[in-house]
Amino acid sequence: MRTPRPGIAAAVLAGCLLLGALTAARLIPVWSRDGLLHPPHRAPALGEPAIPHEDLELRGEGVLLRGWRFQAEGPRRGLVVYLHGFGDDRREGEGIARRFGPLGFDVIAYDSRAHGESGGSACTYGVLERRDLERVLDAERPGTIPVALIGGSLGAAVALEAAAEDPRISLVVAIAPFCDLRTIAIERAPFFVGRERMEECLRLVERDGGFAVDDASPLAAAPRIRCPVLLVHGAEDRTTPPEHSRRIQAALSGERELIVVPGVGHYDPAGEAAWARIERAVLGMVGGS
Repeated sequence: MRTPRPGIAAAVLAGCLLLGALTAARLIPVWSRDGLLHPPHRAPALGEPAIPHEDLELRGEGVLLRGWRFQAEGPRRGLVVYLHGFGDDRREGEGIARRFGPLGFDVIAYDSRAHGESGGSACTYGVLERRDLERVLDAERPGTIPVALIGGSLGAAVALEAAAEDPRISLVVAIAPFCDLRTIAIERAPFFVGRERMEECLRLVERDGGFAVDDASPLAAAPRIRCPVLLVHGAEDRTTPPEHSRRIQAALSGERELIVVPGVGHYDPAGEAAWARIERAVLGMVGGS
């Protein structure tokens, strides 16, 4: 076989690179759609917490949700529901239970749809997740106990969107929320993707996820929230910058507070000072201190 002349070889290489670039350009919206709709690292089995708990099967909006309930120690004063972030699961709820169980709060932590051991194939960024939460609260024992939602990232967005519609929610603690899905998806897109490709991706998300992207918006929900809201955001968060919480804070019409924690990024622990403030907010919900 003869070796191609350098000019021909260069032309063939250039053609292959161009074809690859064109193919990648066509696939970028598809890849981005898949990344938005389908969380990574879905765990088939999560193990058991080291503290007493009850395994739960909860009926969401057309999906089965799996979770845990941790009973309050002593007289029951209220309920805390923990809502995890994108690609995570309910396991961090054990830490919430260790903090709030001794203070008299039941804690429920469950895997969001399309996460962990729960059903569903697509994340909808609060559009269906807030309906799931509504059904979780519907299944609670009748009564008037106050309900606090503690959510991180995606879970924070779900908590804010749910609080705009459900008067049973007495407090929202939103840690590192995004202000709306369209904004955060475009902000997080790699530089080579471009806005046009991301808009195409979001159209695919709507088509294949079965929800309107602009309905996934804590910012739009904020003016309708009547319960107190505590926003907590890391000052060094580059994944979801603190400006997202600032915009939500400005849109809230009721009691609200924003804590920006120095030296903390999106995936870093908020620190004991921030958790002490969260604890005071939850206790304040029931008139405690």
